[in-house]
Amino acid sequence: MAPNSNSGRPVAAPSPATKAPTAVLVLSDGSVFKGHGFGATVTNVGEVCFNTSMTGYQEIMTDPSYAGQIITFTFPHIGNV
Repeated sequence: MAPNSNSGRPVAAPSPATKAPTAVLVLSDGSVFKGHGFGATVTNVGEVCFNTSMTGYQEIMTDPSYAGQIITFTFPHIGNV
């Protein structure tokens, strides 16, 4: 807790884990979703598709049939099972 110079009482300091978004997903209806990107920093356009598989994500990410698509994995533990 950091001291507050105005009241002398301690206040919670901002979390160091809180980072500014590094990626933005903009949908055709104008919806904007901010998040954290990884990999190369590029601007890209593609169809959003969903994949509900619990395994095989390595193959999905390298499968040429997904070219031009933004893959959304619905299983919450990709890489952790």
